[in-house]
Amino acid sequence: MPELPEVEVTRLSFVDRIASARIESVQMGKPLRWPLGCAPAHLHGQQVLGVRRRGKYLLLDLTGGLLMMHLGMSGSVSFGPDLPAPGKHDHFEMVTTLGTLRLNDPRRFGAVVYAASETDPVALKLLGRLGVEPLTDAFEAQAFYRLLKLKNTAIKQVLLAGEIVVGVGNIYASETLFMAGIRPATRASRISKPRAVLLHSAIRRVLTQAVTKGGSTLKDFSNANGEQGHFQLDAMVYDRAGLPCRVCASPIKTLRQGQRSTFYCSNCQKP
Repeated sequence: MPELPEVEVTRLSFVDRIASARIESVQMGKPLRWPLGCAPAHLHGQQVLGVRRRGKYLLLDLTGGLLMMHLGMSGSVSFGPDLPAPGKHDHFEMVTTLGTLRLNDPRRFGAVVYAASETDPVALKLLGRLGVEPLTDAFEAQAFYRLLKLKNTAIKQVLLAGEIVVGVGNIYASETLFMAGIRPATRASRISKPRAVLLHSAIRRVLTQAVTKGGSTLKDFSNANGEQGHFQLDAMVYDRAGLPCRVCASPIKTLRQGQRSTFYCSNCQKP
């Protein structure tokens, strides 16, 4: 699943190229996770003012509203003036004066949703409960610690939930917990203040590194230029079950948490 770094890398790969483009047409393929929320013709003639990110959502600001794009489990975005003919997994295509924006999503868990504004109930339903952005100054260590003390579930699950801090998905939760030396099953409320500060720093460092390396390409992720990410090549624990820890050489272990695989080093990470 594309996580925050992959979505941010995607945004950076086309934000400057689509700025000020005027929408000429919108074509929908097979149904996605949620409906568009307006007639495609409603978008014709609108101008793209900019592209932001909120959590794992790409937000396209238009002169007459907002498009919220989610990549789901397997989605990827492409943008350019000379894209090939749409394929069977291309389910959203927006032709503009500067190029065509296309969503390819084989599993169709992604979505493109229109809202009149960010305060529209449609937008609030998708964005309203998201936690603080981890790569901004709003992500403050002391507040992070105070909120962790209120959670009695495993820290890995707290990070994945996205209510305290948004965008720390499965890959990066394993990596940040390793960097902070915290066992994934540790209750969030048991984490001391110094360890919470370490975790706060690890979240920022890991996500920043992932964006710098173009995200992670495990199967088919690529940015809007078709370029793959390379963070997974340097992962310390993710998808390395049975292999020696890069720090202590102990075998990396795995466990299932909320139907997701978690990877950790039982020597480097303490309860």
